Amino acid sequence: MNPLRSITLYHLMIKDQKMIGIKFSPDKLIQNLIKGLPDPKWSQQYNMAYIPNTKENMGILFNTFKGIIWINYNKFYSNKPVSTNNEKVDVQWFRNRKTDAEYRLCPEEYLLKLELKKYANSTVKTYVTFFEMFINHFKEKRLETLDESDIRAFLQILIHKNVSNSYLNQVINSIKFYYETVLGMPNRFYEIERPRKEHKLPKVISKEEVIAIIEHTNNLKHRCIVQLLYGSGLRRSELLNLKLNDIDSKRMLIRVEGAKGNKDRLTLLSNNALKDLRMYFKEWKPKEFLFEGRKGGKYSPESVVQIVKQAANKAGIKQNVSPHILRHSFATHLLESNVDLRQIQVLLGHGSSKTTEIYTHVATNSFKTIKNPLD
Repeated sequence: MNPLRSITLYHLMIKDQKMIGIKFSPDKLIQNLIKGLPDPKWSQQYNMAYIPNTKENMGILFNTFKGIIWINYNKFYSNKPVSTNNEKVDVQWFRNRKTDAEYRLCPEEYLLKLELKKYANSTVKTYVTFFEMFINHFKEKRLETLDESDIRAFLQILIHKNVSNSYLNQVINSIKFYYETVLGMPNRFYEIERPRKEHKLPKVISKEEVIAIIEHTNNLKHRCIVQLLYGSGLRRSELLNLKLNDIDSKRMLIRVEGAKGNKDRLTLLSNNALKDLRMYFKEWKPKEFLFEGRKGGKYSPESVVQIVKQAANKAGIKQNVSPHILRHSFATHLLESNVDLRQIQVLLGHGSSKTTEIYTHVATNSFKTIKNPLD
């Protein structure tokens, strides 16, 4: 088999029918072999040959090229694993919604696939919201007939509204999920361009400002929430998922289960936070989750945001402070205290050291040794 000769398989949708796209560089042998396939045709739009996508045709294609031409399946099959996230996926909010009669709802099979793959609840809401935005823009078209040009036109409208690159990527992901995962056509929209990745520095506040925020919280519960967000470098979702037995006071650690990327990790527990947590436990008596709502169950994400913002406003901090800024500040202050970058990576639960290295750009200790030319 000549390694320079190869074909690449793609998923195509032509005249509402699933097709196997066959892309190749001009080659007489490949062209002759394709002529022997069942009902081969040529697509000017995609610049490749194609045949009906059936199990039988897939077998014929494999046997035709086996041992003669290299077959690249990378664009055709997906090896992405199903999520092992332990968080219970709650989609009843979707089914119980009241919408206008003309509003086009996300297909049930889309929601079912999100459930089966155990996507995080926040991801489910994002995907459904953005996909419905897309399909309601093209109400007159059936979903199966929408193609790359429709997606590009929709993205262009969003770009003109000056949405962020992250927003655009989430829209693309929600659309691709339907056509590539729900309909079983991996890499169906392989030519859709993504916006260039933004490289923004994390926003950080000083230790003095963090202490001021803690001192200006309304009550002991709010105080503990801010202390753990900062003193343990927790994400908001991680804080809300904490259970009573996740606090290890003997080892002065907090166990974070099923965090981003479905990874467990251990992080630091502050002595000051532990003292307040003990008083909080006696006063509030949580039953399952460390922080619970008035009627039990998890504390709401929106409440955590408001706690941080209100305390920051009372402390007179002009910067817009969010729970994630406290996490950024935790990492930056550790780095400024000469804690090893690898240790910070473990505490934050970053999969790559490159993610953690961003804090080297905002830590002040790297600049203190540099003499300003004006001085």
